[in-house]
Amino acid sequence: MSHHQPTIQSLFDLRGKVAILTGAAGLLGSAMSAALAEAGATLAVTSRDAARAADFAATLPGEGHIGLGLAQDDNEAIPAFVAEVVERLGRVDILVNNAYGGTAPDIEDASAEDFDRAYHTGVTAYFLLAREVARHLRARGAPGSIINIASMYGVVASYPDAYTGFGINSPATYHGLKGGLVHLTRHLAVYWAEDAIRVNSISPGPFPSPKVQASMPGFIERLTTKVPLGRIGSPHELKGLVVLLASEAGSYITGQNILVDGGWTAW
Repeated sequence: MSHHQPTIQSLFDLRGKVAILTGAAGLLGSAMSAALAEAGATLAVTSRDAARAADFAATLPGEGHIGLGLAQDDNEAIPAFVAEVVERLGRVDILVNNAYGGTAPDIEDASAEDFDRAYHTGVTAYFLLAREVARHLRARGAPGSIINIASMYGVVASYPDAYTGFGINSPATYHGLKGGLVHLTRHLAVYWAEDAIRVNSISPGPFPSPKVQASMPGFIERLTTKVPLGRIGSPHELKGLVVLLASEAGSYITGQNILVDGGWTAW
């Protein structure tokens, strides 16, 4: 019956698939993890703290999810980590690279060490994890989807006036690494296409944490003036896109950076 057109339900169905999501317990990671679990995937979720990852895995819908500790700055841990997921869950089909561990130095104070750490956790570790998952997929002869979480700040500069006077900044380290990640995504996509491994990035716009929202209403107000939709994003607004890119619904999408920014980058 393969000549039949797949239904929308079957295209978005992730049952039988295994997904790794790093930095899973955070604001955006938790929404994306829930989305993949709701679509039927079994998840291996990570956090710097293994106990936190395990606690978070237990909150996800469905069964069989596991939580593991992973430090993005430990290169040696990455192959062993992917091997453990395969051993415990049988396979990996989807990787969502979302963890981040950089500092937030001011442009006048950013050190070489700040840059090294930011790039390592946000570009180097993403590459090493993606390559390890790609090797597993290739060995299985299976298609897969790798999704890198970038940022609109990998595409456009921030408005200096949005940050002035609030004691927070938009770090040069972050802008540099997210721009690098967007382009790394394109590069991996074309080199791994022959293995049916799709590689895309999602670039969220303004999704400030509840803490920032509560403590800096003036900053939130200033951000919203930059957004055509006139409001900041809610984490659930990433759920549809992550499932699209992870599933057969996105089977012809690769090498793309998709902005979820309320229109911020449209003007």
